[in-house]
Amino acid sequence: MISIRNVSKRFGAFQVLDGCSAEIKRGEVVVVCGPSGSGKSTLIRCVNALEPIQAGEIVVDGVSLTDSATDLTRLRARVGMVFQHFELFGHMTIMDNLCLAQVKVHKRDRAEAEAKGMRLLERVGLADQATKYPAQLSGGQQQRVAIARALCMDPVCMLFDEPTSSLDPEMVGEVLEVMVELAREGMTMMVVTHEMGFARKVANRVIFMDQGAILEDAPSRTFFDRPGTERAARFLSRLLDH
Repeated sequence: MISIRNVSKRFGAFQVLDGCSAEIKRGEVVVVCGPSGSGKSTLIRCVNALEPIQAGEIVVDGVSLTDSATDLTRLRARVGMVFQHFELFGHMTIMDNLCLAQVKVHKRDRAEAEAKGMRLLERVGLADQATKYPAQLSGGQQQRVAIARALCMDPVCMLFDEPTSSLDPEMVGEVLEVMVELAREGMTMMVVTHEMGFARKVANRVIFMDQGAILEDAPSRTFFDRPGTERAARFLSRLLDH
């Protein structure tokens, strides 16, 4: 489903990704973790072609991101992306946020887009918020809207870039609950997060990164019970001690 092959990326002279390789199968949930600056958010943004790569190849659902013939807009419509800061349009109602890409990219008529949007708002527990604006919602509600918006595009996989890191602690659970449900339904997911409880409960595998490299790619139970590197063991002990 997602194939990352020897991917390298620089920002100027700074090597942010260094020969990263990983395979995510259909239906798998893979958590990407590591210290700040390890390259994990850059890696996930490369999977959606939001960041270009200098070397290697990324293939999503059989489509190569580095092939000049690839329609990146069409590809991004099939790869759901949920950001740290929600990225909702503040001047548009919640329903308008959910309908915009459906109408523009998938060419759905407004009634069909609204029906789909309402079904997904119901799914994330926010059907009564459709006419409000993002600023009228809590951070947790906005992030659930962002997940619903991504699902409106019928994605083949979902990417999450630290989806709970901007939220107050009491709002984290409501967002993770939606993600857990998606995982149960078999959605292919790649999740950058520090929420180790979520990783233990839901992830099939954990990818651990440091200094732009993938140091570990292991089944989640193995990663937590017997981390394969001293760097990962230190990272885990710091997180789990909190």
